[in-house]
Amino acid sequence: MNNFVQRSLTGTVFVAVLVTAIISTQLIFSGLFFIITMLGLFEFYKLLKNGGRQPQAKLGMVLGAFTYLGIAALSTELLDKRFLLLLLPFGMLVFIVELYRDKSAPFENIALTLLGVLYIAVPFGLLNFLYLPTSNFFYILLLSYFVLLWINDTFAYLFGMTFGKHRLFERISPKKSWEGSIGGGLTAILTAWFLSRFELSIPFIHWAVIASIIVVTGTLGDLVESMLKRSLQIKDSGNILPGHGGILDRFDAVLVSAPIVFVYVELFVK
Repeated sequence: MNNFVQRSLTGTVFVAVLVTAIISTQLIFSGLFFIITMLGLFEFYKLLKNGGRQPQAKLGMVLGAFTYLGIAALSTELLDKRFLLLLLPFGMLVFIVELYRDKSAPFENIALTLLGVLYIAVPFGLLNFLYLPTSNFFYILLLSYFVLLWINDTFAYLFGMTFGKHRLFERISPKKSWEGSIGGGLTAILTAWFLSRFELSIPFIHWAVIASIIVVTGTLGDLVESMLKRSLQIKDSGNILPGHGGILDRFDAVLVSAPIVFVYVELFVK
């Protein structure tokens, strides 16, 4: 199958599934992203193992599952925040288990195990806080978050292909350009203005700041994942999404942008 057709079909199905989950119920969205979190963790630890590292993959996935579920439940106020304290002794278990593994570079193994939880489970869990239960369109902020991500990514690519001459970060990603990033950013800001006309309870200034955060941190998230792949000397993080690579390839921008957007929304929007 032609790669463009394959990418288009996969992208269409991906967007349809994600949008349906977002606008249905938070429980369905949380369930979908629990699956995505587990796939992402599995992919991350597999990459590290293929690169010669020795993380505690099984324990990392269990800890990541509890972390995601705890954050998601906390976002709906179904769970007291004190429950998250249980994650601390669970996290210490990673250190204790490493004592009995007798592996080389034990603290590197501990760090990489906990990194999977911090890098994947926490950002995906925090997405659940972007629902607005007080709004008539409770899903508007979360849906808009992904729309702004996609708009920025799409138009950064188009502007980059058309006008790109100055490399943005050639050491990590030779194809990204300043022209593409600026074009994608301006288009995202324009999209934020349209969104402010639809959801009047959130002033345009907040939409503009959220869009700016997504543009900057989303691009950095892409670069961070590229740095990970370069350090392990691989092209794609996986092949679960035909034409798009793996979970980490598809959600690289989310992994860095989601926590920053969450902090801004909690401090200034809600």
